[in-house]
Formats: sequence, structure tokens, C-alpha cells
Amino acid sequence: MILEMKVPSPGESITEVEIAEWLVEDGDYVEKDQAIAEVDSDKATLELPAEESGIITLTDKDGNRYEEGDAVVVGAVVCLIDTSAAKPEGGEAPVKETKKEEAPKKEVSQPAAESKTYATGTASPAAKKVLAEKGIDASALSGTGKDGRITKDDAVKAVPSMGTPTGGNRGTSRSKMSMLRRKVAERLVEAKNTTAMLTTFNEVNMTPIFELRKIYKEDFKAKHGVSLGFMSFFSLAVVRALKMYPAVNSMIDGKEMLSYDFVDISIAVSGPKGLMVPVIRNAENLSFRGVESEVKRLALRARDGQITVDEMTGGTFTITNGGVFGSMLSTPIINPPQSGILGMHNIIQRPIAVDGKVEIHPMMYVALSYDHRIIDGKESVGFLVAVKEALENPEELLMDNDVKKALEM
Repeated sequence: MILEMKVPSPGESITEVEIAEWLVEDGDYVEKDQAIAEVDSDKATLELPAEESGIITLTDKDGNRYEEGDAVVVGAVVCLIDTSAAKPEGGEAPVKETKKEEAPKKEVSQPAAESKTYATGTASPAAKKVLAEKGIDASALSGTGKDGRITKDDAVKAVPSMGTPTGGNRGTSRSKMSMLRRKVAERLVEAKNTTAMLTTFNEVNMTPIFELRKIYKEDFKAKHGVSLGFMSFFSLAVVRALKMYPAVNSMIDGKEMLSYDFVDISIAVSGPKGLMVPVIRNAENLSFRGVESEVKRLALRARDGQITVDEMTGGTFTITNGGVFGSMLSTPIINPPQSGILGMHNIIQRPIAVDGKVEIHPMMYVALSYDHRIIDGKESVGFLVAVKEALENPEELLMDNDVKKALEM
């Protein structure tokens, strides 16, 4: 029986995908649920599993083959599986050997001009002057004059213009952007063009968080199986600040402002196919352990290419951490249709004034980009100050003065 493999719908509103990579060869024997291809949608990269076991043919019923990078309509047949074919002995897939016929070599006659052996380094007086002024060795040139003589025109053309690099590798390469990368690009441009985006900055003294992690990090990991990182502190600080400034947890829908009584935090992570933004649902109900466990789960799924469209859909606010790549300061771009995004950066030991004295502390710059159409300066600055206050006094503002209970120790 010949089974037609069709492209399933990766999610609502997605009508086509691209073949990112074929994971099997034409004529291979595939097992049921074995990944046979990776497909890109505008939201994620997904694996296409074999529906049954058998020998696979990478064409549709009409013999047409989709190559890597080709767009395929959802529901279209991309390959065929012969389910009646027996599994090869030893479990090895049959290999189809196809010999390519070599085209007969054609003798290409060179133009008469190319058959000449030009003398090099023989320059006319005018050419010598130009070359001397520009510091070019005449022996490096081949002239177009009689018997290979270097003319003034040759010398002028051979002179590089100011700033033109010479020598070294000058190669270029061209590759097609994935559908996911193209969609990310479109959304970033959309955010810049359709929002009144503004960024406000502040700095956070991370000493209190460092001290808490130093005391409880090992016990926390031993008990819960996840590390006590910075993301849980930032996520819970954001939840608190969004409750204080609900306009930041809103978005524009036509002529209306849509506000949420829940907090779904999108976390920007770098995946194998580019930037992905999985969502932590109902972060307002999560503990430190809950946030860290969810961050780890989503990050692993994004890294392994297993993240689904549903896991990246929605979100009411975004947190991005450029600090893991060494960024000191940046202006993050809003993730539309959201109205706010918080940027974390690297932590640097810097001197600051504390009670009139200079002390060295681990400091982090934070940045809030927001849509000024619905978020005023007072609200944006107040929100960022609220985040700063919670991070600099986590024991009181995030843990209700009971650290062990908050960490479920």
C-alpha cells in the first residue's frame, strides 16, 4: 500500500511551510514516527514524523519533489511511503546508487589575444610616473599595449581608489533566509513602523540576589532539580510591577486598549533556527521553583527544535536577556502586539556611592521599551523603578520576608 504523507497544520492561521531539511534519503526504510524532515513555519521549526513504516519516496504522486527551501501548502503531499515493503535485513535501509552520466568534455578554444604571452613590467614613461606616485610595482601588471607594454591608461585603472582594500579573501556567500527568520524580520520592522516606541533605562544593584543565591543555590538545586537563576527574580519582579502598572500589561486592539488580568511572560531565547519566544503561562501563579522549572523546560525544547507553535503564541509582556551574550546596554524592540519588553544585560562589578562611600557592587543596566501610545512616561518609569526596587529588596518585596518558604526549602 502506498501512503501519501501530507503536511499537517502547525497551528491556526498557518497556510504554508518550507522544507528546511530532509532527514532521510530517497529509498530509505523509515520506521513509524521517525522524523523524516524538518519544516519551517513563520513561528517555529517542526519535525515531520513518518505516519507508517516502509520505504520512502521523496516525491508526490505525480513524481514532483520538494527540495529544501521550497514552500509547501499545508495539506499537500510531500512524499510517499510503501508500507508493504519489507524491512531490509540488518535494519539497514536500501541504498539507491545512481550514476550520473558525465557530459562529454568540450574543447574550448581560447581567443587569440589570450594565447599571447605578454611581457610584464615594461611601462611607458607616463605609466611609470603614475605607478611611482601610487606605489604600485609595474611587474605586477600586464599591459594592453603592443607586446604587453603598460600604457598610462593601464596604470590609471590599476591604481586602487582611496579606501579600496587590496589582497586578502574577498569571497561572499548567499543563503536563503528561513521562513522563521523572515517572519522575525517582518515583525521587528512592523514594531518599529507601527508603534510609538520609546526606551527608558535604570540600573540594579544585584548584591542582594547574589547573596541569596550564594546561600540557597545548592540546596535549591538539590531539592528541585533546577538552578536558582536570575530569571525567576526578574519574572516575579515583573509580575509585581505589572500589577502596580496594568497599562504595561495591555495592548492596542483597533481603537481599544485590551488589558489582561493575568501575566503571560514571553522569554526570548536563541534557538538553532534563530530567535524564539516561548511563553510562561500565568506567571502570577508561579513560585521561584515554578518559574525556573518552566524556563528550563521551554529553553530545552527550543534548543532541541521541539518547541510548538502553541508554546510561542500569545504572551502579554516579554523579557529578553542580552547579558548572556555580553551586552552591556541595548534598546530592545517590542514584541508586537505587546506593549512592553524588559531588557536584561550583563552584570559588571562597578563602583557606586553607598551612604556617601564608594563601594564595588555587581551592577546591571535594565531597559524598558514601551509603546508610548498607551503607556505614559510616568507609568513606564514607575514600572521600571518597581522592578528595580523588587530586585534590590527581594526578601521583603518578592519573598514576604520568608526566604525558605518562598524557595520551598
